[in-house]
Amino acid sequence: MKISGVDIRPGNILEYERGIWKVAKIQHTQPGKGGAFMQVEMKNLIDGRKTNVRFRSADTVERVRLDTKDFQYLYADGANLVFMDKDTYEQINLPADLLGDAAAFLQDGMEVSLELWEDRPISVQLPEQVEATIVEADAVVKGQTASSSFKPALLDNGVRVMVPPHIASGTRIVVDVYERTYVGKAG
Repeated sequence: MKISGVDIRPGNILEYERGIWKVAKIQHTQPGKGGAFMQVEMKNLIDGRKTNVRFRSADTVERVRLDTKDFQYLYADGANLVFMDKDTYEQINLPADLLGDAAAFLQDGMEVSLELWEDRPISVQLPEQVEATIVEADAVVKGQTASSSFKPALLDNGVRVMVPPHIASGTRIVVDVYERTYVGKAG
């Protein structure tokens, strides 16, 4: 589906210069001289390159719709991760770098969503929030409570997050996967 350059929004998937790009940021600029344009920061979903492109209102670009399919994470196999299609029980191997930093939050049996382009997986979406156990939390320094302070803590998956002072080792917490921030105690 063709869209105008000024209709581009963050999160759109575009076909540009024979590649598939995800829009990260946009900035609408209206200079005093000349026509308005949209400054677009994009990331290539195939090779991870980033680029900045100017689109004028007269420019058109192809917007791509990705197919999404539910998969279940099974296990890690070296540098690859093994997922199972929940409908057909077919297993596929994907490189761990397809997930980026979010791979640390994968848990056995976790349900994920794969985005497919022409039946080729190009990204894996984990749940926004997961539960994790704190294995190590720093002690609170007395007198640091004048402002809302947080302390570093190490999770069972090796990720460090900042938590409130009352959270101790062994506590199960909810963590935002993509922001890597403390959300609350697990219920």
